[in-house]
Amino acid sequence: MRTWVPATAACLLLSALAAANEPPAASTAPASTTASARTAASPTTAPGAAGAAASTPADNEAAAKHAKRTACLKSAKAKKLVGPQKTAFIKDCIAAP
Repeated sequence: MRTWVPATAACLLLSALAAANEPPAASTAPASTTASARTAASPTTAPGAAGAAASTPADNEAAAKHAKRTACLKSAKAKKLVGPQKTAFIKDCIAAP
């Protein structure tokens, strides 16, 4: 029955130590320091710009197929289709040009 007392004390001690090791909140730093740090850390070009230029036709085809399937799924959900009706609708929707 008294074993919970040491366990509780240990938890409180560990939580106090963990709180002491946390870095200070971002709101305590001056706004000018955080703004200059943000601009220095951000790259001048978009991170996906280099990868987008190197895409192949197969990538574009896969993306278009995925977008069409997603649109068909949303449409089936809007029509509240379930089961075999939903499956048939999605197959027909994807096969349509």
